[in-house]
Amino acid sequence: MCSIKIESVVKEKNRMGECPVWEERENALVYVDINSQKVCRWNSVTNEVHSVSVDARVGSVALRKCGGYVIALGTRFAFLNWETESVTTIAELEQDKPNNRFNDGKVDPKGRFFAGTMAEETEPGVRARRQGALYTLFPDYSVVKQLDQVDISNGLDWSLDHRTFFHIDSLAYAVHAFDYDVHTGKIACCKVLYQLEKEEQMPDGMCIDAEGKLWVACIDGGRVIRIDPETGKRIQTVKLPASRITSCCFGGKDYSEMYVTSAYDGLDKAALATEPRAGEIFKITGLGVKGIPQYSYVA
Repeated sequence: MCSIKIESVVKEKNRMGECPVWEERENALVYVDINSQKVCRWNSVTNEVHSVSVDARVGSVALRKCGGYVIALGTRFAFLNWETESVTTIAELEQDKPNNRFNDGKVDPKGRFFAGTMAEETEPGVRARRQGALYTLFPDYSVVKQLDQVDISNGLDWSLDHRTFFHIDSLAYAVHAFDYDVHTGKIACCKVLYQLEKEEQMPDGMCIDAEGKLWVACIDGGRVIRIDPETGKRIQTVKLPASRITSCCFGGKDYSEMYVTSAYDGLDKAALATEPRAGEIFKITGLGVKGIPQYSYVA
């Protein structure tokens, strides 16, 4: 086994750090702080964090082929121009669901942006059920609803052969696998791939590695777990120095580093006192496996 090393690389704490994306052309990690309504970029060379504030909770960010980013914020898809800090709306959804917002999202192998919605809590612990959906933003800016009646649309990725789509609905406490048609972008035939165990708590973000195994961030479980989609078994657990682990991605010059986001929102004063690293971003090295480059939205 390689010796695994975990270090905190972004000390600027996030209320709800999410959706890390490695941007090769900038040597940077791009991510969102949902509850602070910010898109952030950490430069791995200078160690500086720059952020752009937006006017709604931003659930996800992805690279655009032509530069800048595509984001899912509030209940709309938009482009973010990093230099001018301008946001251009491309599609508005779920106007009839004022308590909903976008959550996690990712670009598929053909350059389409997938992102899902969820209902916000109306008071602590109170959330309308099955209000969310999963959408695909196509390169022509058209939007297709892929799934309905989702609780909290969360982590997502595609198998290396592009024939399977993996998706997490957090309140199902499971990872699901769908048949995926890479040519049309359509998903079908859902099955449960992995049901989380009690101590793993709730699944959040997810990414795939170069061996085709899935890594799932466990919010309130303080860990990422590695799952073999062939067997549906957990094959590795890596515990982190924060409980609210939200998402993960591979990055660095050869994609051998894993970056893991976390949150401090949801922790009370007593918990915060025992978790000085809550909300920071961690880098895991020595996993002995690499990731694959992120896809970019083609338009």
